[in-house]
Amino acid sequence: MENMEEVSFQMIAAIGEARSKIMQAMDFANEEDFELAQASLNQAKEKLVVAHDSHFNIIQQEASGKEVKLQLLFVHAEDQLMTTSMLKDVAEQFVKVYQKMSKLN
Repeated sequence: MENMEEVSFQMIAAIGEARSKIMQAMDFANEEDFELAQASLNQAKEKLVVAHDSHFNIIQQEASGKEVKLQLLFVHAEDQLMTTSMLKDVAEQFVKVYQKMSKLN
């Protein structure tokens, strides 16, 4: 098993990149650049997959009977994963709203 601290930091790094791309997507949507907004969301999704895969790997290890020692850093990484996943969902809706508003002008 990989070092839990290393996995946690890998997750946090990927999630941080995803969060930045999500915020960038909302900025692009606000500027009515919907192509770049979607591209940023797609990049964010790729980073979230990296974090999710690391997370799932730990879950699989525990499910297979290996002892996994829970660390606060990993709990923090999980929290960041969940909040950033929710932010992505909200940002996707924001982009749709901005697109509808753009058509009204």
